[in-house]
Amino acid sequence: MADTSKPLLIKRYASRRLYNTETSDYVTLEDIAGFIRAGREVQIIDLKTGDDLTRQFLLQIVAEHESKGESVLPVDVLTDLVRSYATGMQSVMPQFLAASFGMLRDSQAKLVENLTVIPNPMAAVPGFDALRKQQEAFLKTMMGGIPGWAGTGPAKDADAPAEPSDDIADIKKQLAELQKKLSRL
Repeated sequence: MADTSKPLLIKRYASRRLYNTETSDYVTLEDIAGFIRAGREVQIIDLKTGDDLTRQFLLQIVAEHESKGESVLPVDVLTDLVRSYATGMQSVMPQFLAASFGMLRDSQAKLVENLTVIPNPMAAVPGFDALRKQQEAFLKTMMGGIPGWAGTGPAKDADAPAEPSDDIADIKKQLAELQKKLSRL
């Protein structure tokens, strides 16, 4: 079994092919993106020179997703990133971005914890449990692709396909139940 505490080493050959050293097979950029989405750190090294190419390949993955219409970065953010290279912000930007994403992960984890662990006086309100489950399903669907966010349910197999349609169906069912309870009140 692979040691997931260490970065997955990918070697780039002179032919530009990418080689996964753990599984001894060639991989694509999309495969590398999948490893990262699954929470795995990667390191991409040029076999001939020994140069670390990780940053370049991560940027290429982001660029490909953005060009496919899977926009995550608004134009003004991209513009600010470009500007940061021409100003003194270049030295501050990496720490700022790392801290921002760290705070996002922490706040998501705290939100989920507050929904599930801390006793809530609202729990006595009819329909609260259904609303809480609906929120959990929503967060699981929306945040499932963010590394570091584990969700609240039981751990899923990393190879199992996500089933957002089931979550949406559950949310609709719970919402209908909640509406019925509210109309009776």
